[in-house]
Amino acid sequence: MDFNTQLHSKRTLVNNTLRRLLASHQIDSDLEESLRYTLEAPGKRVRAALVLWCCELIGAGTNHNAEIAAAAVEMVHTYSLVHDDLPAMDDDDFRRGLPTCHKAFDEATAILTGDALLTLAFEVLAEDIDEPIVAVKLITELARAAGAAGMIAGQMADLRAEKIANRKSKIENQLEYIHTNKTAKIFRCAAVMGAVCGGASDTQLSSLRKYGLKIGLGFQIADDILDVCASSEQLGKTAGKDARAAKCTYPAVLGIDKSKQLEKKLADEAIALLKPFGTEAEPLRQLARALLERTK
Repeated sequence: MDFNTQLHSKRTLVNNTLRRLLASHQIDSDLEESLRYTLEAPGKRVRAALVLWCCELIGAGTNHNAEIAAAAVEMVHTYSLVHDDLPAMDDDDFRRGLPTCHKAFDEATAILTGDALLTLAFEVLAEDIDEPIVAVKLITELARAAGAAGMIAGQMADLRAEKIANRKSKIENQLEYIHTNKTAKIFRCAAVMGAVCGGASDTQLSSLRKYGLKIGLGFQIADDILDVCASSEQLGKTAGKDARAAKCTYPAVLGIDKSKQLEKKLADEAIALLKPFGTEAEPLRQLARALLERTK
């Protein structure tokens, strides 16, 4: 089975799990409409798929806990997009090829939708994971990645980053911090959550933790490059906004060529970390390579 077919299969599983979890909770009808709108938009589900692949690698198959963990990661990721698109943040009109939540509904609904997705992620981990000790591990991992020492820290640093012109030496010190926290730590979290669900050893957890961080940073570099090189139609969101806003991105600081070199270096390092897992880790190797070939 080729990589795209595998990813499609994982995306279908995650989408079905998200629908089932929403249906199993009592949610205000207006809020449920906006939740479904954001969750059912055609996302790639790469972070959620990473949870499932890491569980399969360790446990020789996907299990119930991994499915819940994958859905929780996707809820947190989607919440971050809803809030990131708000006028107070990136002020974007399109996401995943559709009007953003605050455009399809209104700003207040978008804020509450993001809040609901974030809290629902932790609720399903607490309620639906089979073993309490596993639930605690997963909740802790996700909270650290999404919170004040993770994604929120990255977003705050991104908002405060000074304009790049004539300040490159200063900005280079901030660049990796911003994107490691804002993007890569959630990938690391997804890899670890999947490994935990599969019953990984400490050594296996350590390798997959490092792998997740490297492909997460590579994913962000690819995203930065696409913002420069791809069209809005390809991306499903407004292209070129990073440059217009003088955002702290890899192409702006390093240039396109050096950004691509760093992206490849991270993918090679990530693949090297998978050597102890043998041929069973091939989907994760393919994922690292696929990040180099992204077109959207």
